[in-house]
Amino acid sequence: MTTTHDTYPLNFQLTPSPAARADAEREAMLADPGFGKYFTDHMVAIEWTADDGWHDATVSPYGPLMLDPSAAVLHYGQEIFEGIKAYRHADGSVWTFRPDANGRRLQRSAKRLALPELAIDDFVESLKQLVQVDEKWVPSADETSLYLRPFMIATESFLGVRAAHKVGYYVIASPAGAYFTGGVAPVSIWLSTNFSRAGKGGTGAAKTGGNYAASLLPQEEAYANGCSQVLFLDSVDTTYIEELGGMNVVLVYRDGTIVTPDSDSILEGITRDSILQLAEDRGHTVERRRVSLDEWRDGVASGDIVEVFACGTAAVVVPIGELKGEGVSIVSPVAGPDSLTLSLRAELTDIQYGRREDRHGWLTRLDA
Repeated sequence: MTTTHDTYPLNFQLTPSPAARADAEREAMLADPGFGKYFTDHMVAIEWTADDGWHDATVSPYGPLMLDPSAAVLHYGQEIFEGIKAYRHADGSVWTFRPDANGRRLQRSAKRLALPELAIDDFVESLKQLVQVDEKWVPSADETSLYLRPFMIATESFLGVRAAHKVGYYVIASPAGAYFTGGVAPVSIWLSTNFSRAGKGGTGAAKTGGNYAASLLPQEEAYANGCSQVLFLDSVDTTYIEELGGMNVVLVYRDGTIVTPDSDSILEGITRDSILQLAEDRGHTVERRRVSLDEWRDGVASGDIVEVFACGTAAVVVPIGELKGEGVSIVSPVAGPDSLTLSLRAELTDIQYGRREDRHGWLTRLDA
């Protein structure tokens, strides 16, 4: 059976999966989903060619992609992706958080990687189409969600260093468990002094796989030193900090000022920007500027810096307990129950799960 979901300007053709998981099997997966272990029954695919633009939008059974061995993505890394969640509210409805911001970021990433830009309305519609078909996969336990992974790859078969003339956009989805099972706990971060994630004029501000591949070796170094994330320095002036392998860094000062590193090689974090907006709503001064490692060290030592945290889609907000590296140890104050770190985290997650008023219009319903 094939049905049509009409949208503008794309029409999504639905082909239901003949191998959709039975309710009991799906519920067993949702009871302990982990992260990125299980995938829903369907996926979105949209084709693009230089001659015809975006076309052939489908919701079809989840399964392998057919790529020629000479597909450009395999040889030249022309690839981008996004990460966004769908949340089950108390009334059973399903919502996502600031999808327009993810759509704009995908467009910026596409422009940097010489890929076609997908219209924001079509980006949001692709999320709706998948969630409406696989709505039963959205878990309802506390702090669980359905993680949506839109991505775009160069599918043209050729060898040659130029932008591909054929591209595929896809959305897959995976149920995600609570990031913290025993309560939010501070993490240790490893300071990388030998590796850079991105450089000036590079692809650091784009969400592309190559940036994350560059972080994997220093991430292994972090694990070996008992740390869960790695902090990278400015590739030109290594006295300044940039971001973690997959999260942004925020410093909280004694006078209430909130500071986050600013650089053209840092990914624009949607969670970070939302947290900073909530802080500004409370009257806090927010500064986006260069931050040196010495400022962090000296601020903690003097008591001027009272909290340090990281933020991103997966963990939302997590306190940083210690920054470790070769000859470096900066132990930050513990973020207690009444800390700004945990208060902002609670406010943001309350908005995402529909427990608190959405004053900024950040939520978009996906299941209707």
